[in-house]
Amino acid sequence: MAKLRILTLVALILGAFGTATAQNLEMEGTTPAAASDAMPMRGMTAASVESKYGTPDAKVAPVGDPPISRWEYSNFVVFFEYDRVIHAVVKRKQSS
Repeated sequence: MAKLRILTLVALILGAFGTATAQNLEMEGTTPAAASDAMPMRGMTAASVESKYGTPDAKVAPVGDPPISRWEYSNFVVFFEYDRVIHAVVKRKQSS
């Protein structure tokens, strides 16, 4: 009888939690990078980014502690912590 109660309790607890689900995030105006060379990778130095992708259109000065700066290119933006890439994102297409 005790075994039946335990099994029933376990079934009720598992049923209450249900199953995990995920939601897709739709981002209009963005496209995934086609190749790994399309944008700088995490960990690259600022010197290697400039060597590989050229001089950016704009360099925004560091802000905060640790200092986070960004370089803007025509198709993407690169974020740096000190002199290392921490993130790169594709720019949104301008809507007409």
